[in-house]
Order: sequence, then structure tokens, then C-alpha cells
Amino acid sequence: MKKVISVIIAITLITCLFAGCAASSDSGVYKIAIVQQLDHASLDEIRTSVEAELDAIASEKGIRIEYKEYNGQNDSTVLNQIGAQVMDGDFDAIIPIATLAAQCMVTAAEGTDMPIIYAAISDPETAGLTGLKTVTGTSDALNTPFILDMMFAVNPDIQTVGLLYSNSEANSTTPIAEAKAYLEAKGIAYLEKTGNTADEIIAAANSLVGRCDAVFTPTDNVVMNVAGAVAEILTNAGIPHYTGADSFVAAGAFTTCGVNYTELGTYTADLAYQVLTTGEYPDFHVMDGGIITVNTETAAALNLDYSVFASMANTVKEVTTAE
Repeated sequence: MKKVISVIIAITLITCLFAGCAASSDSGVYKIAIVQQLDHASLDEIRTSVEAELDAIASEKGIRIEYKEYNGQNDSTVLNQIGAQVMDGDFDAIIPIATLAAQCMVTAAEGTDMPIIYAAISDPETAGLTGLKTVTGTSDALNTPFILDMMFAVNPDIQTVGLLYSNSEANSTTPIAEAKAYLEAKGIAYLEKTGNTADEIIAAANSLVGRCDAVFTPTDNVVMNVAGAVAEILTNAGIPHYTGADSFVAAGAFTTCGVNYTELGTYTADLAYQVLTTGEYPDFHVMDGGIITVNTETAAALNLDYSVFASMANTVKEVTTAE
């Protein structure tokens, strides 16, 4: 009988090794750490959606899913401290929101089998978040050429485009390279202005005034942190700001074409449940974009006709600046 039991245990271990075993809790409760990189509208929307979907799953499946929120204040030191706390805690999975948060959680969990299901990583490969055994998630990768197509559809006579971003933000690396390649192919000049703090970004935005016809910013969390101030500077100067997320537009930027962050949060939570219950880690999922969001107040202030957008996307969503 002991030999039979030993064989069964061995088979079980081998099955888990090659197929992956679902996470479980002795108490029958799944405990998840939600680590948000910083406070801003897009990331707040994702966190709220993740939590709402986890609550819905728990209700539908008749299980308990508990989650605890952490906020890294956009500081790698704080995020690394959070990572240490989470790994010392009794969690079954981590959901980090945004690139730096995901990178710090992966570092904290190195050498363990802690499931990490990230949310809103614009370029998982560049961020070093692919090819990892227990890591997957969702991507809000931009269609940069399409956003620039929107720019020239509204104003075909643009001569110079400003590129406003943080050179410390991994999300901006690929889209900015794509923007440069696009503009160079069209023979359009561009002017890069960067910063790594709120004050530096505001100074960079001011330095673009009078020097460009439009500005592009990807899903850059550092710029998003001062999106309202940047929007005011550019709009007052008569410069339309094309961006990588609808949270910029809600803060006063002119327009974007990107993903729905509520849907991204929902998908991330569903993916986390799949990982926890099956032990399977599918490749990261790139969310569908195609939603053009326009700030009508900003469009009026800039005297811009954006009716051409209706022929470019299935959905054109009109918003006003959030209070």
C-alpha cells in the first residue's frame, strides 16, 4: 500500500511540474495583492475594474476572493518595499498595475512560483516581462501610426510635431521610436522634450510652445501625473495634444485612440482567476483599441473640426474635462 501511495504522489508531482498546478489556500480563500504604480485616472479605473470583476467572480462561483491594495507612488524604492511585504504575506497572486509596478513585483518574486498577472503594460517584451514561467497579463499597446494618422487627418499641413514624454518611462520607448520612424518617413520634423519629474514635464511642455503644430505623448505615467497642467499649457498655446490614453483626454488633452481601461481591468481579473484555478499561464493579451476619445471643450478652444474621425473608427467618444 505504501508503494502505491508513493507512486500516486510521484505522478501528482510530475503532473504539477509539467502541466502547472492551480494555486490554492488552506482556508479556501484566494488572496490577491493589487499593486498600483501611482494614482492617476487610467490606473484608478483599472484597479476599480479589477476589483469589481473579482467580486463578481467570487459571487458567481460561490468562493471568496480577498484583495489588498498597495500604491507605489511612482517610486521604485517604495514599490520594492511593497514587493518585500507582499512576498512576506499570505498571498496567492499579485496583480501589478503599470510597468514599473510589474517589474518590481517580478524582482520581489524571483526564485518563487508566485503568480503575477500584470495590467496595462504597453510593451511587455521591452519591459522584460515575457518568457517568465509564472508571469502573464494584459497590454495596452498603442497603435502609434494610427494616432499620428489622426493628427494629419485633422491638419494635413503640420510641419513640426512635438514629442513629449519621460525618458525613464518604459511605456514610452517603443511608441516614441515608432513616432520618429513615421515622421521621418513623411519628411516631417519633430522636436523631443522630456522630463522625469512633474516640474520637468511642465517645463518641457512650456518649451514646446511656439515651436510645433501638434504634440504626441504615449501612455506615459510621468506625463499623466501632470496631464491637466500640460493640457492647459498646450491648449492655451493653440497646440492640439494627441495622447495614448483617454485619461489624458479627460484631463484636457485633445484626443486619443486607445483601449477601454474598464475592459482591460475586467480581462485582467478574469485572467488572474484562470491562472489561480488552472495553473496555466497564457501569453499576455493585447487589448483591442479602436476607440477614439475627443475632448469637445478642448476641440472648441482649438477651433478644430474632428468630424473626420467618424470615418476612421467604429466608436468616437466625446468627453469634457473632468473637474
